[in-house]
Amino acid sequence: MKPPVPTITPRAVRQWQEECKVFSFLDIREIHEVTVSRLTEFHLPMASCLRRQAEIPRTHPVVLYCRTGERSAATVSALITKHGFDNLHSLEGGMTAWCAVFSPEEEVG
Repeated sequence: MKPPVPTITPRAVRQWQEECKVFSFLDIREIHEVTVSRLTEFHLPMASCLRRQAEIPRTHPVVLYCRTGERSAATVSALITKHGFDNLHSLEGGMTAWCAVFSPEEEVG
């Protein structure tokens, strides 16, 4: 049985920002999705994450996100299982949840 995927809510991420906690966002959406809205410049499409896992920081928390949270949860699970990451979180509800709580134009970092 796979361990549960570590997740984090948009409000918890905002709290990290307010506390000046060091972390990174990683957008795993496809290029056409990124042009709509984004939280970071750090982008690796889901299909590239396992192959390019060396580019993902291991020294601080990384919050992966997609549109709804399903792809980011699957990617976090795969990176933990196959590459031993212990610092990854999937953004619950993805960009859809983030935009429901915060304005997409709001400063994120």
